[in-house]
Amino acid sequence: MALMKDEVDIVIPTIRTLDFLESWRPFFQPYHLIIVQDGDPSKTIKVPEGFDYDLYNRDDINRILGPKASCISYKESACRCFGFLISKKKYIFTIDDDCFVAKDPSGKEINAVEQHVRNLITPSTPFFFNTLYDPYREGADFVRGYPFSMRSGVPTAVSHGLWLNIPDYDAPTQLVKPRERSTRYVDAVITIPKGTLYPMCGMNLAFDRELIGPAMYFGLLGDGQPFKRYDDMLAGWLSKVVCDHLGLGVKTGLPYLWHSKASDPFVNLKKEFNGLFWQEELIPFFQSVVLPKECTTAQQCYLELAKLVKENLASIDPYFIRLADAMVTWIEAWDEFNPPKPAAAAS
Repeated sequence: MALMKDEVDIVIPTIRTLDFLESWRPFFQPYHLIIVQDGDPSKTIKVPEGFDYDLYNRDDINRILGPKASCISYKESACRCFGFLISKKKYIFTIDDDCFVAKDPSGKEINAVEQHVRNLITPSTPFFFNTLYDPYREGADFVRGYPFSMRSGVPTAVSHGLWLNIPDYDAPTQLVKPRERSTRYVDAVITIPKGTLYPMCGMNLAFDRELIGPAMYFGLLGDGQPFKRYDDMLAGWLSKVVCDHLGLGVKTGLPYLWHSKASDPFVNLKKEFNGLFWQEELIPFFQSVVLPKECTTAQQCYLELAKLVKENLASIDPYFIRLADAMVTWIEAWDEFNPPKPAAAAS
């Protein structure tokens, strides 16, 4: 029986036929897929038979969102956040189409969806580090000296998985280590401490959209923008700031998947050029951001961040004014498609 079968959507951005799904059939078939087709909407994307899915292309995005479609990136994997927006499920698992089922050291195939859900339904411990990693896992617990008042943990908003084979490197590292492969399988999940940012990779990622969905915006990148291949990084920095402010947890580690295809480092270098410089200013900014205590929802936090991005980062490049405006449009679209649930009537 698939874990949380009716509460998970799998979101896949793609420009090609989805033969990779055959590898995932035993694990994905019980779930609903949202496929976001990037690039030319007239191109036919073939999906193997037997999967429950909805497929949206750019024409669909424009039709469904109208003027607000301007916030959804084009020719960039950031288009996946359209799937986050229209999903009605509690949990999202998003994966790239060059990722396949990995095996653990015993040779057993890894059910990435199930591991992500287990990460999300168990608490996180961002305020005090447990040296035995995940204390809620079978065979582990809180170590001596861990405050009992913190042992209940906090809700987990994000589960960040890892990859075997092709590592998630930037272009300069790809160029100097063209043959390097990720071969270490570390059987661990850890909570990223409060106040610590991390490089979030979107190819193996899950989150609780009710807790953090509004902050899982992958930005305005791709076609026509000077900022490329940083969509997941941007979403990671912004969502971590929101998680820290709201007292939510972010986990990284298991599950692993098999990343099969290295992108061209020379093409990547052209795309990443601005980001390699800009990140040296962006990261200190996100590390120092303090959100007002009046911000008590992910939407309120994100709108405040949009304002701070415009005020503090526009001096780097006018692009950040457009980004801030797109962040506001994203929240407007989120509120339109995800209206607040009515409060339960008093008995």
